[in-house]
Amino acid sequence: MLNLNVIDFLFPTSHISHLYPMYKTHKILGLILARGGSKSIPKKNIKLLGGKPLIAHTIEKAKASKYIDRLILSTDDAEIAEVAKKYGCEIPFMRPKELAQDDTKDYPVFVHALDWLEKNENWKPDLIITLRPTHPFRKTEDIDKAVKLLAENPKVDSVWTVGVPPVTPYKMFGVDEGGFLKPVLTISGEKETFNWPRQKLPKVYNHYGQVDVTRYETIMEKKSMCGENILPIFLEGEVFDIDSPLDWEMAEFLIKKGVIQ
Repeated sequence: MLNLNVIDFLFPTSHISHLYPMYKTHKILGLILARGGSKSIPKKNIKLLGGKPLIAHTIEKAKASKYIDRLILSTDDAEIAEVAKKYGCEIPFMRPKELAQDDTKDYPVFVHALDWLEKNENWKPDLIITLRPTHPFRKTEDIDKAVKLLAENPKVDSVWTVGVPPVTPYKMFGVDEGGFLKPVLTISGEKETFNWPRQKLPKVYNHYGQVDVTRYETIMEKKSMCGENILPIFLEGEVFDIDSPLDWEMAEFLIKKGVIQ
């Protein structure tokens, strides 16, 4: 049996995913979520960032993956759909308006997409990758790493990309019924841990959502976007999520300076 090094030498292309053992039985769907009606940045998903639409950055990174079988957009907006199609993304359906509201959760959007694909095309993926256009600087290698990690660990429900938050929750407070500050997290037997140096506090990670990969069964049978058993992919350095005009300006600045691509 050929090992992967020999296969890579004999077939030096990115289109050999079917030769990898874990992909003989796995179908991989990349699902891009991009609704219309952005309020903080009007038409955010198709606004030009670094000379191309924001959503194009995500499409290009996903299409460079050696494991994604289908890349599909879930949107309610015809203009976003047209732009995504030009960059090679599939739009087999339009998302219903009721699933594109400000308070719409991810779960019903995924159920709608998976139900549509099974009912209309008799196609059901094994692993689903969540791809958000607000993360234009994600790395294709992280997409592939997350897919590989989940595919090779059958007892795992999902894989999340996480990173160290700028502020630890051990230094955060809520407000109690009396109006007084109350630490969000404490360490048993210790006092005023919120005054400790950050380096002495337990290490925690924030879920950044650059790349999330979930099993079909986790979504459709366990009715969850993550399940109980989640493995991490640790992101290095600053994690950039475009959510405000200031974020946009910073992203443009970093691109122009060649700091990030």
